[in-house]
Amino acid sequence: MITKINALKEEISALVATSAEEVEQLRIKYLSKKGLVTSLFNDFRTVPAEQKREMGQLLNELKNLATDKINALKDELGNQAEAASADIDLTRTETPLPLGSRHPISLVKNEMIDIFSRMGFTIAEGPEIEDDWHVFSSLNFAADHPARDMQDTFFIMRDPADVLLRTHTSSVQTRVMEKAQPPIRIICPGRVYRNEAISARAHCFFHQVEGLYIDKNVSFADLKQALLYFARQMFGPETKIRLRPSYFPFTEPSAEMDISCGLCGGKGCGFCKNTGWVEILGCGMVDPNVLEACGIDSKEYTGYAFGMGVERITNLKYSVKDLRMFSENDVRFLHLFDAAH
Repeated sequence: MITKINALKEEISALVATSAEEVEQLRIKYLSKKGLVTSLFNDFRTVPAEQKREMGQLLNELKNLATDKINALKDELGNQAEAASADIDLTRTETPLPLGSRHPISLVKNEMIDIFSRMGFTIAEGPEIEDDWHVFSSLNFAADHPARDMQDTFFIMRDPADVLLRTHTSSVQTRVMEKAQPPIRIICPGRVYRNEAISARAHCFFHQVEGLYIDKNVSFADLKQALLYFARQMFGPETKIRLRPSYFPFTEPSAEMDISCGLCGGKGCGFCKNTGWVEILGCGMVDPNVLEACGIDSKEYTGYAFGMGVERITNLKYSVKDLRMFSENDVRFLHLFDAAH
């Protein structure tokens, strides 16, 4: 019996378990009514009387060893489970949820911002609810300019002062020029509003990215180089640009910029109306009247400005034909941009 007791002691001392189920099986194996330790107590009655005291002590030691070992294994597994539960985020959903993507407007806007930031432009932002001065008067709009008409502008309050939803982010440029002295190099991304009928080609709200650079000796050549760099970064290194004379109240001279059609390579197709060119933005040198209205000496400083619609750039980049799709939040449409995320 002593041999059996010593063998069980070595066996029990080496026990390991990786789960509560394994611990329970070990308890049954050694300490249950039919367990190995219990069976030795049953054999105790056959021990000679002169050996009972010694054998009783050895059996009690074996039982205590088995009991302590089983309890130690339970405690060890309990501590491991407690440590693991500390790393569990109970606010997480039961099953993983599929990740979505950024909205196509956000994708393109962020790409535009990244391109201009590499040229040293910083982001400037301003309120969407504006006043007449920052949207029109400071930008050299005449009192009878058509853009002031109710057809184009959402007016919130006409008297005592005109309060309106901004029709362009040029109002942000005005606010920056009022507070800062040159050099100024900013882009102004944001949402704008115009009172237009909603269709596949127009909407009552859309997004713009406008730019402004004011410093000494800024020229039209600087403007052209900046826009050429942008076009090639956005649409590809083979992209060509052309500048056509135009008119804007806040720039002089003014121009509209076209890029070579990416679908036909400039050969002419239905998308570019067989011209090989697609218009993407307006630009020009900042009118001296605008500089003076904002407290900047037009005799010392010059500058250029440009503005483009983010939806327009997105259309050209991803061939989206209907502007309304950008604001309908149809997940079937939005999933098309998962790969672009």
